[in-house]
Amino acid sequence: MGISKIWVLAEASGGNVATITLELLAKARELADTVECVYGGADADAIAATLGAHGASKVLSTGDLGGQLAGVPVAAAVAAAVAAGNGPDAVFLGTTYDGRDVAGRLSVRLDAPVITNVVDLVERDGGLAGVEPVFGGTQNVITKFTTDKVGIFLIRPKSFAAEESGGGAAAVEALTVPDTGATGAARIVNRHVEEKSGPQLDEADVVVAGGRGLGEKDNYALVENLAKALGAAPGASRAIVDAGWVPYSYQVGQTGKVVKPTVYIAAGISGATQHLVGMKGSKNIIAINKDPEAPIFSVADLGIVGDVHKVLPKLLEALQNR
Repeated sequence: MGISKIWVLAEASGGNVATITLELLAKARELADTVECVYGGADADAIAATLGAHGASKVLSTGDLGGQLAGVPVAAAVAAAVAAGNGPDAVFLGTTYDGRDVAGRLSVRLDAPVITNVVDLVERDGGLAGVEPVFGGTQNVITKFTTDKVGIFLIRPKSFAAEESGGGAAAVEALTVPDTGATGAARIVNRHVEEKSGPQLDEADVVVAGGRGLGEKDNYALVENLAKALGAAPGASRAIVDAGWVPYSYQVGQTGKVVKPTVYIAAGISGATQHLVGMKGSKNIIAINKDPEAPIFSVADLGIVGDVHKVLPKLLEALQNR
């Protein structure tokens, strides 16, 4: 079959392209002769330079969505292009809310399966196959489509490093959206933008994460104070997110965010497999736990067997005295 063309779902907000999009472009241009982006929105011109610099030759834009969520019109437009013979060999989408929405709808329209939870892609027998972690990330399997339909791949963030290719601005072309009928009737009536300050968890160079070993909600301040002193982003295990100590946006792990900082400090986190999946790719891992048998030590570069209630204040004091 060969891989001549890959389409990447572009996501952006306020003219800023999402990092996941740039990561997918880096891999797509390794695999295909032609890489183009599909974008749901009216501001494609504002992101064309960034997408072009990362390897996209075109941005195929739906234009103004009129308040619709991107999933319905983007999936319908891609399916129509495929039916007309103008589609790609594969579509790469990030494992985000919009990416999953588009992938699911596109799968139905094309009567084609989706390979999900992908962390790498390889060529197999002239086509693409997805590499997926199983058993909590301890093993990888390679999954390949057995039909010649368009390959739909949902790819996890931080699987690839975003890197510019030196290209000029991508050309912007209209992508025809067919009538979606009642499916496209829903409209966004309001948006709530969460206030953010400091480094963001999935982008930070240093992350300080806390777990159940902190004991109680108020003790999470130890993590926040250390993170502030280090210019780091605070994170959390699922246990304390489920307990309501911190918002879901803080969660690191299989059902949270995947992070790959230069330094990851795990304070009071035992290291369940689901948590390790989200952070074991960090360059340097420092674990603090009073249980010397805690699984977190199996991936740590530096392990401190001690009480987080004593270690974190001492560490913060040392930083403040520098």
